[in-house]
Amino acid sequence: MNKAYYAASISDFISENSDNIYGIISGNFDLNNQAIQQSNAWKSQIKILKEALKDYEGKVYFEFTIPRMGKRVDNIVIIDNCIFIIEFKIGSIVYDNYAKEQAFNYGLDMNNFHEGSHNKVIIPILVADNAPIFYNTYYRSYDNLYDTINANAASLSHVIQDTLLKFKELHNIDIDYWENSIYKPTPTIIEAATALYKKHNVEEISRSDAGAENLSVTSACISEIIDFSKANNKKSICFITGVPGAGKTLAGLNIANLRSNYVNEEHAVFLSGNGPLVDVLREALARDKVKTAKEQNTIISKFAATSQVKSFIQNIHHFRDASIKDAINPPIEKSQFLMKPKERGQKNKHQIS
Repeated sequence: MNKAYYAASISDFISENSDNIYGIISGNFDLNNQAIQQSNAWKSQIKILKEALKDYEGKVYFEFTIPRMGKRVDNIVIIDNCIFIIEFKIGSIVYDNYAKEQAFNYGLDMNNFHEGSHNKVIIPILVADNAPIFYNTYYRSYDNLYDTINANAASLSHVIQDTLLKFKELHNIDIDYWENSIYKPTPTIIEAATALYKKHNVEEISRSDAGAENLSVTSACISEIIDFSKANNKKSICFITGVPGAGKTLAGLNIANLRSNYVNEEHAVFLSGNGPLVDVLREALARDKVKTAKEQNTIISKFAATSQVKSFIQNIHHFRDASIKDAINPPIEKSQFLMKPKERGQKNKHQIS
């Protein structure tokens, strides 16, 4: 599966002509008149990384796709036992907080949803090429993900060197395994998202005219069909219909939640082609998570809470694109709730497969 616009060993990257590298990257991107700034940024990234990585062995990626998240990281560099998530801000003279958060959030998604990155040292780096030298301190934030550190064009090589010295006792990363790893949420993300929804007042997400009993009966019926299908190695499709407000969305959330079992390798997911619905559901659950944490005198960031929800509420277009591009590795989910976007003159249909 081609997860990056360009990928090569560091030694090959150093020796390859910069124009060739740029041609490969831009060839995977739909350039237009508005993309001149992006084009210049890639050329600058190539130049800076060639200088910064010349003394190292490993692998470098440009525009790496985070599985299912619909995001691309400027650069990922793997050297020894460290995964460097690099966000470039070409022409910047300051280390902007928003850019630091952006790099960290990429690292968090890789940590949470990319199997090969689980339990690996992940170091987000913000490279503001014209900013002054910054003296970094390493703070572990989540698992083995560290807070974003800063570098300019001249100091990037030294920042990488200091980081590698700090973590030199750890085992090196198997790059082939990492590169071919699939989307797979961590157990803690599965557990957190499941617990989050169980504690949430679903009436706050969407008003339902269906009674709690009907919702329970529907969920139980679908679960029985899933169990039958698993036991008999069959595939089943169920259609749930109803007027607006009948509880179709809540039924899907309940089923996705009930069938999320990391131990048994059962990864249910709620899929929707309705982008605004996905955003609203994630936002409601993430806010509830932050609120609940405050009530329990604990702290969780809004992005971390949203990240936890992403394991079972996903955009079907990202799911589809990832599955089409990777014909070797099927999706890990065994049960899915698919919500089709409403078409003009048609009723909504909900499908579970």
